[in-house]
Amino acid sequence: MSDTSHHFSYGEHYLTSGIAIQIAQGETKGVISESTREKIQGSRQVVDNIVEKGHPVYGINTGFGPLCTTKISKEATKVLQSNILQSHSVGVGDPIDSQIAKLMMILKVQSLSKGYSGIAIKTIERILWHIDNNAIPVVPSQGSVGASGDLAPLSHLFLPLIGLGKVEYQQKIITTKDLFELTGLAPLDLEPKEGLALINGTQFIAAHAVQVVAKLHNCLSQADIIGAMMIEGLQGSVKPFYKELHQLRPFKGNIHTAHRVKSLLKGSEIMEDHIDCDRVQDPYSLRCIPQVHGASRNAWLHLKELLEVELNSVTDNPIIIDENLTISGGSFHGQPLAMALDYACLAASELGNISDRRIYLALEGNSPGVPKLLMEDTGINSGYMILQYTTAALASENKGLCFPSSADSIPTSLGQEDHVSMGSIGGRKALRVIHNVEKILAIELLTAAQAFEFRKPLKSGIILDEIHKKIRTKVSFADKDRVFSDDIEKGIEMIKNKTIINIANQVSKKEKLSLETEFSDEFEVY
Repeated sequence: MSDTSHHFSYGEHYLTSGIAIQIAQGETKGVISESTREKIQGSRQVVDNIVEKGHPVYGINTGFGPLCTTKISKEATKVLQSNILQSHSVGVGDPIDSQIAKLMMILKVQSLSKGYSGIAIKTIERILWHIDNNAIPVVPSQGSVGASGDLAPLSHLFLPLIGLGKVEYQQKIITTKDLFELTGLAPLDLEPKEGLALINGTQFIAAHAVQVVAKLHNCLSQADIIGAMMIEGLQGSVKPFYKELHQLRPFKGNIHTAHRVKSLLKGSEIMEDHIDCDRVQDPYSLRCIPQVHGASRNAWLHLKELLEVELNSVTDNPIIIDENLTISGGSFHGQPLAMALDYACLAASELGNISDRRIYLALEGNSPGVPKLLMEDTGINSGYMILQYTTAALASENKGLCFPSSADSIPTSLGQEDHVSMGSIGGRKALRVIHNVEKILAIELLTAAQAFEFRKPLKSGIILDEIHKKIRTKVSFADKDRVFSDDIEKGIEMIKNKTIINIANQVSKKEKLSLETEFSDEFEVY
């Protein structure tokens, strides 16, 4: 963990996607304040008192799920906690990305630190050790139905607390036993209620949602820039981006997108060059960028708002209010995020869909000065033709992934859990779609830069000109066929590294050109 003066107080401070990612990346350190520590210990004491008195309370001295009527003796309540982690560790499939597993731990600590879960402070401190020392549990990707919490993945996540499972540590996958030998740690002896507190909750769904919010935001920001560059390359009209139009249909995302694109086109010689042309309207993939990108941005905002509620909530079960009131409810049910993730999945897919349409449009050769297939010597050369095959394949794959996971429910737990959210599947699926969109946008970036080249010696606005120069330091102009997959890989790298966003921000700041709107703060991750 890097040394940093930035601290986040679990349970007290408001957690956002951006802050969670900062903690995961070591830019911010998560801590437990003294007041939060007292709340956690107070909740733990309530559980101990319940166990001592012997009154049946679900999950403390009873079995779980359909075994909720089975009374557990005082002596066996600790064994129950270890057993539940083992019996529920039934995940299958490839492990999730270690960054998502780390986010799961961060989000779980935030929830437990609210002081309503009966967790012991030593258990939270051990989880913090894993976060701070990048000893990340190996968590299978499949097995959660997203209802009684993400039971299977959370069980795998916390097996290392009791000396079981595997972790990724110092770039190697090792057993927890080996980790303990390297670090001198020992297994924890879980107290009553702790096992259930650890594995009940929505942290698998929410951690995926954190990644969706961050990665989709990146795609949205770059799609506006790449779309503006394509408008320049194909000499589209700037009028569809006028504020006067969007004030009459004032969706936040539409207004924000239109302003960004219009600002990027400001001062463009290319746009001025065809101001008196006889073209009346552009195809929708250019003209309706504010409406389509804007709708996806609105969907992103909806997910972000719901996710922030979830990140600052208590989602395990039962909830410990005080010694006289424990509530067995359903706050572990993933439906609130499951539906929003399906919406975001569709929003991401549509961003890729319209990008593919602009790529196709660029290849048609219907824009004066831009040759068919974006290359002058075709016949012997295929030009950029086949790049669009790839985006068509990716866009089609995304459409197949857009069936809403939350529309399905298969009863589990002998009917006790008779409606489930499948939000875990929705989260994984949304990320798959976004990864495909990153590739589509990378290919549009290459085609837009190629079309842009044919407008020389005319200059664009200063931001897009600087972005084009940066692209050309990575990928050269293509005047004949070559192995385009090499170019695509460089384009994907630029998308993932936020290369063009960084250039746009640097130039706009230097030149005092605003890409911001009144809604900009809402449309930020942090």
